Amino acid sequence: MIPLKAKTLLRRIWYLYTKNPNRFLTFVSGVVHVGASSGQERKLYKHHGLRVAWVEPIPEIFAQLKENIKDFPDQQAFEALVTDVDGKEYEFNISSNKGQSSSILNLKEHKDIWPDVEYTTSIQIKSKTLPTLFAEHNVNPSQYQALIMDTQGSELLVLQGAVPILQNFEFIKTEVPDFESYEGCCQLKDIESFMQQQGYKELSRHAFATRDEGGSYYDIVYRKK
Repeated sequence: MIPLKAKTLLRRIWYLYTKNPNRFLTFVSGVVHVGASSGQERKLYKHHGLRVAWVEPIPEIFAQLKENIKDFPDQQAFEALVTDVDGKEYEFNISSNKGQSSSILNLKEHKDIWPDVEYTTSIQIKSKTLPTLFAEHNVNPSQYQALIMDTQGSELLVLQGAVPILQNFEFIKTEVPDFESYEGCCQLKDIESFMQQQGYKELSRHAFATRDEGGSYYDIVYRKK
């Protein structure tokens, strides 16, 4: 008979090497999710028993996020636009699909996959880096071992601003295209180069949308070497 501890270890090893793109969540106790939207993953994170710091810049959606996580005591939300600098004012474009494609960048080849998505309005927001946001709210970076980003083309800016605390994250998951979905957005090659420079290697890659003209959107998980 296999001892219980050995069974648990084997289960974790099996889980790590399955195709589930969120398999890394079983190895962490805390997650920072930048680009929270309304907190659609809140039940997934609760299932894993995770401490969560959500970050969402759109006031109306942030209010919905706060309402959605009110019964999740280990989850907290911060209203902020996270980039690579503090205090820069951006015109933040709000999209027609309940804000899910909202960005500081203009839409470009994004329309090849989602032709019905458009911007309906915009707001002015000043940016913060992730370390500044944490310092303002007395958040201890060491309590979070995973960073998840879905910021519609500005993921590299989030990473560049987070360099002072980046090594706290054992895993980093990002949504990224290998084509110009938004004007001047970061692409797969940019993320790959940055992550290699910072000492991370790719753990998994999952394509979830593809252009007829070529190119795909990916969820990619990196692990610290």
